[in-house]
Amino acid sequence: MTTNLGDHMIRFTVNGRSHEVDLEPEMPLLWVLREELELRGTKFGCGLGVCGACTIHLNGRAVRSCVTPVSAAEGADLRTIEGLGTRDEPHPIQQAWLDHQVPQCGYCQVGMQMSAAALLDSVPNPTDQDITDGITNVCRCGCYERIRSAIHGAAASVRHEEG
Repeated sequence: MTTNLGDHMIRFTVNGRSHEVDLEPEMPLLWVLREELELRGTKFGCGLGVCGACTIHLNGRAVRSCVTPVSAAEGADLRTIEGLGTRDEPHPIQQAWLDHQVPQCGYCQVGMQMSAAALLDSVPNPTDQDITDGITNVCRCGCYERIRSAIHGAAASVRHEEG
């Protein structure tokens, strides 16, 4: 897919699919994903990189897409919530979210799941402190204990599947 609105061609992959966009390099990646590529699972929260509702993976690392310019995605591999899992084959963190009944309002959950998946990729058996340090997303409903339980549950299910 090629989008032409600016004067700077930027190439990257999102969820395994190649894209080229011709946009201003400082355009926030969040708006490229939502408006140009029509991947609306990533949410707008604060626009300041604080709340984490817009978290995606850039080369496997959790980043806040509202403050990440599209130019930072040049040549990168991006993953959004649409590429994390499917209804039939959810990512372990998505299944754990259901098993532990994490969401209330649900608005933060996409970014929270993306942060949790990145944490488990780098720390397969996280401690409570790893979770506290690694998940800096804000949940206005205060579901932090269920989030922590779900992350531990997902880690345990992955260890069980591997063992």
